[in-house]
Amino acid sequence: MKRISFRLAFIASLSVVIGCSTDKKKAPELPTKYIGEVAEQMTELMIHDVTNPPLAARFFSYACLTGYEIVSQNDSSLTDLHGIINQYPDIKKPSGFSEQAYQLSAILGMIQTAKTIQPSGTELQEYEDTLLDSCREMGYSEETIKHSLAYAKAMTKAVLNYAKTDGYTLISNYPRYTPLGTPGSWYPTPPGYFAPVEPYFDTVRPFFLDSAAQFKPLAPIAFSEGKDSEFYTITKEVYDVEMSEINKEIAAFWDCNPFALQDNGHLMVGMKKISPGAHWMGITNIACQKATLSFTESMKIHTMVATTLMDGFIACWDEKYRSNRIRPETAIRKYIDPTWTPFLQTPPFPEYLSGHSTISTAAAVVLTHYFGDNFSYSDTVEERYGLKARDFTSFNQAANEAAISRLYGGIHFMDAITRGQKQGKEVGNWVIKKFSPSKQNQAGAAHAMK
Repeated sequence: MKRISFRLAFIASLSVVIGCSTDKKKAPELPTKYIGEVAEQMTELMIHDVTNPPLAARFFSYACLTGYEIVSQNDSSLTDLHGIINQYPDIKKPSGFSEQAYQLSAILGMIQTAKTIQPSGTELQEYEDTLLDSCREMGYSEETIKHSLAYAKAMTKAVLNYAKTDGYTLISNYPRYTPLGTPGSWYPTPPGYFAPVEPYFDTVRPFFLDSAAQFKPLAPIAFSEGKDSEFYTITKEVYDVEMSEINKEIAAFWDCNPFALQDNGHLMVGMKKISPGAHWMGITNIACQKATLSFTESMKIHTMVATTLMDGFIACWDEKYRSNRIRPETAIRKYIDPTWTPFLQTPPFPEYLSGHSTISTAAAVVLTHYFGDNFSYSDTVEERYGLKARDFTSFNQAANEAAISRLYGGIHFMDAITRGQKQGKEVGNWVIKKFSPSKQNQAGAAHAMK
């Protein structure tokens, strides 16, 4: 009798276990492609809003940080950024969202942050609705979607509270920047003659750098009107560039100038171009998809690249408005050939350092750290904007091409390019050092106890 009773009890308990496991269906894995899709949607809004390059990096950073925070609260293999990123708060995982699926929450968190922080962010609602319809088709329950969205909104609020303290909102209180008008200093260039972009971006709090001037470069080659001067030599170098078809192709591929205008005969219209940071976020997604990384790894790398781009722009912009150097277009027209025009339109900010050289190198350092130096890929990021794909055997090859494209385009002197690359390498290596494996393990353990 005892044996029969025990057997009946065992069967009964097994039935309860089986019943519980079938009643609560686990949400399906969310494809990692959605991380890159959100970045693409953000890029489209940036084109619409004519978002400047440094600000674009800020938008990407906080959107990715929201997604990263959510994943790190649910996957202890991921580093807790508290204590690593400057003044990053210790964000506790909220209770009350027991049905949430953290991968969906992470994507929704990125969207919610972008909806709030970007000027035209509310236009992302259509994409969010489409995403959720896809999730329903994948098997996500309404309760899971409801909890995931609520969790995402809670984390968005926490990250945006952190964003409010980075100093960017204070920039509007600063006096309007006025060109110096001195020989060798920057002055607005045609055809738009735009005011200088983000002259106070160096006052924004970086994520990893100790300060905007941590990797302050050497001063640029001194301006001189003399034809026997070093400055005249580097100016003539830009003027004499061979504009072969391949050099034109390279310059156009890496143009990434959101401010470019096209003369339509009666008026100037904006050309559809993405920012340098948006291009590298696209490359990041290509690499993550090709390597078939997990959702967690993909979110980590997108976030590391985005925040590195932000710090790269802060460091570069710190120098731009310190040296305030004249653009090749202005110098060549005044001292060599008044009819000369660069192949690319000159962006509206001082010349030294080259921003694209800086941030491309920084991004390449981080991506090489994760994928290796022999990671080949096809860069299809700008196919949707009419530029054919280019193939690269490494991220460093791509970054070097992006850098030299500024000489081919006629918008940078060579010392701004090479020293921009040096600064970018320093920024990228610093980010890797701060986000080290030893700290990763310590922070991951700490996060697991939250």
